[in-house]
Amino acid sequence: MNTNGSSLICGLPGKPRGVILSSMKLRLVVEHDPHTKRWAAFFPELPGCASAGDTEEEAVRNAKEALDLWFEPAPVTFPAGAKVLEVALR
Repeated sequence: MNTNGSSLICGLPGKPRGVILSSMKLRLVVEHDPHTKRWAAFFPELPGCASAGDTEEEAVRNAKEALDLWFEPAPVTFPAGAKVLEVALR
């Protein structure tokens, strides 16, 4: 793990893969829509990572759940001989 911030850890092909992030800071934009009377929340650095709620607190809570799901590893088939490397975020 990188002592300066976050790390992204992946396994080798055919082995379990996972993501470990620590100390990563992201901006969460929270907006109230007066027409729908609901709150929207999104992470501008993460395309498609957004949510909403009836209250600001619910929108933030739902956005945190969306963030967890956004970083969940997707099932990916790697070509034979492909390498999966560890990448550290700073």
